Amino acid sequence: MKTLIIISHPEIKESSSQQYLLHSIPDDHDVTIHHLEELYSDAPIDVVAEQKLVAAHDRIIFQFPLYWYSSPALLKQWQDEVLTDDFAYGKKGTQLQNKEFALVLLIGAAKSDYQAGGKELFSMDELTKPFQAMAHKTGMTFLKTFSIYQFVYMTEQEKMTVLIDYQLFVTGDSEQSLLSRETWLLNQLEKTNTTTLGIGNEEIVQHVIEMIEENRETIDDLKILLDDMN
Repeated sequence: MKTLIIISHPEIKESSSQQYLLHSIPDDHDVTIHHLEELYSDAPIDVVAEQKLVAAHDRIIFQFPLYWYSSPALLKQWQDEVLTDDFAYGKKGTQLQNKEFALVLLIGAAKSDYQAGGKELFSMDELTKPFQAMAHKTGMTFLKTFSIYQFVYMTEQEKMTVLIDYQLFVTGDSEQSLLSRETWLLNQLEKTNTTTLGIGNEEIVQHVIEMIEENRETIDDLKILLDDMN
């Protein structure tokens, strides 16, 4: 699975949330980071190059801070210029069909604000309808949106939870079942370079691996028992 993360953020170096997420992506995965403002703030969008880049990946992610219930202007311009007839849609526009598409949103307000009766009135699912329609028109599968609310107010533990979930979202299977999450986590732990860990941490990593494997065996045994009862 090759993933393309298209980021739109005019001041990404000053964004603690964006930097936190970007530094969490492992180097050994097929993940391409593509920051639009870095390339096209003062230059026209290279449509041909962008279309080739999109076509070469299996999962496309738009990552951006929520600006007036939508994306920063450059990402909208990118959509207008790159997702053209006979490339993204139309009789010959099959380049995006069967790809996965998702959003990673950084949101300054509280999650409770984005619901019926909340301060913002509408849910995030309602506000992202244009992106869902875009995915539908181009033949892509729209995945569940990964929303991060009020990052700057999170505790370190909350940020770490977001970090792990983000890594799974970007590099893992879109199924997101318990088994797929366990498999992904085991894979990450087993690839951990234990020589770089502090004293005692190698044993902790191995203990966590053993706990996950034992829990999986217990769940499998319970499933067999339930199947026999039925």
